Amino acid sequence: MKPLITIATVTYNAETTLERTLQSVAAQDYPRIEHLIIDGCSTDHTLSLVQRYVEENRARHSIRLVCEPDEGLYDAMNKALSAATGDYIVFLNAGDSLHSPDTISALVQASQWIKGGHRNPAILYGDTHLVDESGRFLRRRRLTPPEQLTPDSFRDGMLVCHQSFYVRTDLARQEPYDLRYRFSGDFDWCIRLIRLASRRRIKIVNTHLVLTDYLSEGMTTRNHRASLGERFRIMTHYYGWPSTVLRHLWFVVRAVVKR
Repeated sequence: MKPLITIATVTYNAETTLERTLQSVAAQDYPRIEHLIIDGCSTDHTLSLVQRYVEENRARHSIRLVCEPDEGLYDAMNKALSAATGDYIVFLNAGDSLHSPDTISALVQASQWIKGGHRNPAILYGDTHLVDESGRFLRRRRLTPPEQLTPDSFRDGMLVCHQSFYVRTDLARQEPYDLRYRFSGDFDWCIRLIRLASRRRIKIVNTHLVLTDYLSEGMTTRNHRASLGERFRIMTHYYGWPSTVLRHLWFVVRAVVKR
C-alpha cells in the first residue's frame, strides 16, 4: 500500500498567507494525504478559511483541525507530531506551498517505496524555491541539498529547508522540537533526526526534486539576527566551538567576496 503522508500546517492569524498553502495541498494528485492543521486560536479569519477548505476538499483527503492555545511555533509542531497518523510527516506552514500538483506523487516515486528499492527510509528530502507574497518565483535557495545528507552536512548551514524534509513519523516523535529555541528549533530538529537515522543505519533518500515553494518572508527571515544567534548555539553544541567559529569566519569572507 502507498504510504500515508501527513502534511502539518501550523497557523495563527494567517489569513493573508494561508490560502495558497491550502490550495497547493488540495491540488495534489496523490490519493493518501492527511492534512493536519494546528491553529493557536486565531482571532482573524484564518478559521473561516480552514472551514471552507474542509468543506470543499473533505472528499479529496483527510483533513483534521486542532484549535487550542499553544506556547509558540515549536510547541504547536510538537502537537502535530503527537496527532499525526501518517507514515511520514512534513511541515508546510502558512505562505509555503507544495511545488506542483504532483509533488507528493513524485516524492513517493523517487523514494522507490513502491518499487521496493528502499525499505521505509528515515528521511526524504529535496530542493526549495523562494517565492514572494504572490507566489511568484524569486530564486533558488542559496543553500542547496547535498547529494548525500549526513550528520555533518549542517556544518555549512541548513542545507535542506525544513519544508522539504519529510521524516518517518515514528522516528520524528522520538525527537520532539526543543522549546528552548524560538526561531531555529527546526535546524536543531533536523540535525537530531539525521543523527538518529545515521545511528540506526536507516536510509536517507535524496529525491532530486524541487519539493517546496518557500515564502521568503517567513518567521525566521523576519527575525534573522535572533535566528542566527540560535543557529550558532546549535552548531557549537553539535560540532564544537573551534569548528563553528572557523565556519562562521568563512561565511563572512564568502559574503564579502560575493559583493
